[in-house]
Amino acid sequence: MAMIKSYIPILNYDYTLDSERIAKYPLTNREHSRLLVYSEGTISGRQFYELPELLPAGLQLVFNNTRVIYARIPFQKSTGANIEIFCLTPLEPSDYSLIFQQKNTCTWKCLVGNLKKWKSGTLSGTFETKNLSFILTAEKLRSENGKVEIRFNWNGDLTFGELLDQIGIIPIPPYLERPSEEQDKTSYQTVYSKLKGSVAAPTAGLHFTDELLKNINNKGIKTAELTLHVGAGTFQPVKEANVANHPMHEEFFAVNRSTLLSLMESENRNIAVGTTSLRTLESIYWIGVKILSKKNNTSPQLKLDQWEWKVLPGDIPVRDSLTAILNFLDQHGIEDLISGTRLMIVPGYSFKMIQGLITNFHQPKSTLLLLVAAFIGEDWKKIYDYALLNNYRFLSYGDSSLLLPKIM
Repeated sequence: MAMIKSYIPILNYDYTLDSERIAKYPLTNREHSRLLVYSEGTISGRQFYELPELLPAGLQLVFNNTRVIYARIPFQKSTGANIEIFCLTPLEPSDYSLIFQQKNTCTWKCLVGNLKKWKSGTLSGTFETKNLSFILTAEKLRSENGKVEIRFNWNGDLTFGELLDQIGIIPIPPYLERPSEEQDKTSYQTVYSKLKGSVAAPTAGLHFTDELLKNINNKGIKTAELTLHVGAGTFQPVKEANVANHPMHEEFFAVNRSTLLSLMESENRNIAVGTTSLRTLESIYWIGVKILSKKNNTSPQLKLDQWEWKVLPGDIPVRDSLTAILNFLDQHGIEDLISGTRLMIVPGYSFKMIQGLITNFHQPKSTLLLLVAAFIGEDWKKIYDYALLNNYRFLSYGDSSLLLPKIM
């Protein structure tokens, strides 16, 4: 789709974030993190465990149930050079659930650390764990735009998912500027994570505990789950002076029929737990609109480009959009909407599916900060100034915010 030109200067979405503001480690008790509450223009400071008391009646919390994979695989060449392969996207098979069940061979799109030391040949490593011993090889097939297509082969009776669990390293964010540690295997996962596929955590969810979820349920607050596998592109800063020239990365998402029905019941009265849930919810709306607009409705794979929201009709009711998707699933005999989205939400975007957002504090000049600014307007500066002045902890392991710009 052709670029929809507009001028949004990225310098308008910058602020000073000193390194000491970045939380390098999480709190011991997740729910004791601080919670900035922004409600109809007013800011207050609370604790995350107070969330059940702060949620407006009649709204539904929507969670992203993705699980972070141990995506970094270490190799050492016979020369002593260390090569690290970072698995990004499954290629063969391309289905996430299938590739983690694959035995003996599979292919991924990857990043390679120290690639200059791997000019040719096949990498090979013998890996010894408590219960397993196996040989894993990695063969470069082709490279494009800094990504490398790699075929893995291994012996032994284990799946690729089991292989990663045994030898992979969990990919914590680069801005933490420290190596992954054993505790990150637990702390960098949400307690409700289920489906493997992300290479970064949906970090707003890191504040929830089993006890807090129980309290939310006891309060009668409705919840729903969907899946978006967070890609490494989430850490890619906007380098273009004009935001409109930034190429948005694509991420896989899946939504089952029961969640679609729950969303139809709540219509737009949802609170997205994290920007990934929000991005999925809004993508769902536009895919329903595409179906109604007779665009690309001959295939069950309905992908969304980053600027399609600017050319598709935005006045279609949420219920009509969701009904179109459910009818589409029926016509194709499938239970889940499975697709990919490059949706880029920037100031000027009109939100269709949500009334609130739970989210951490994001990097300057990032697509995530642009999304927050799109949701609450120029008050994002007031919120971030407040958080900085009051020593909130920033980024993935930091504190959180509950954003309620307008409650109906």
